[in-house]
Amino acid sequence: MTTRRIEFEALHNFRDLGGHPASDGRTVRRGLLYRSDSLGKLSSPGDLDRLRSLGVRTVIDLRYDWEIAAKGRVPDFEGLEYHNLSIEHRPYDQAEIDPELDPWRYLADRFAEVAEDGVKEIRQALDVITAAEAPVVFHCASGKDRTGLIAALLLTLLGVGEDDIAADFALTELATPHLVADWHAAHPGRELRWPGYGRAPETVIRLALADLAARHGSVEAYLTGTLGIDRDQTDALRSRLLTF
Repeated sequence: MTTRRIEFEALHNFRDLGGHPASDGRTVRRGLLYRSDSLGKLSSPGDLDRLRSLGVRTVIDLRYDWEIAAKGRVPDFEGLEYHNLSIEHRPYDQAEIDPELDPWRYLADRFAEVAEDGVKEIRQALDVITAAEAPVVFHCASGKDRTGLIAALLLTLLGVGEDDIAADFALTELATPHLVADWHAAHPGRELRWPGYGRAPETVIRLALADLAARHGSVEAYLTGTLGIDRDQTDALRSRLLTF
């Protein structure tokens, strides 16, 4: 499988969501949807030129405002539309997760919290993506969990199957060594207690999607019922983001 990764000096987890097959025979267009780790890490002229060369004009930052205050946001440039939509409402420190816990169940439970607490912001993120006329990037800190949930919901709306959604989620594993190295660089002298830090196995998103289905009847029912995504919006998304 192609990784769809795009190389940057400062980013480890930037990739194109295009190329996934949809259930109606179409495919997600390349070059319109990107997911990433924090664009606040962008600083070099080369990285900024790379981002602009992709045609990105909309950035959705899924982090808390205090994360942005501490770590920075995407540098502004002409034509950029920036949205801060913090979909998570119960912060936790992944470095301090109890190593004795089932790590993937623990993370899936956090996804369930975000899906319930962040309904307003998740809907807003999907609305921004629907309205965008140019390529969009959405990101959190590592581009793993909050970003992974938005990617899974968006791909579901586009008719992409769970196996492909899970495979996309797990591509973050290619960035895990870099994410761990970044953590150590940012926290000298501190112990990384949780051995699963930076990991993104398929199991996590499969559990999260199963939880949504169990609670709401199906992932689609969560999208249409709880989030209120109607047929017109789904059709608009598919018309712009799918191709034969």
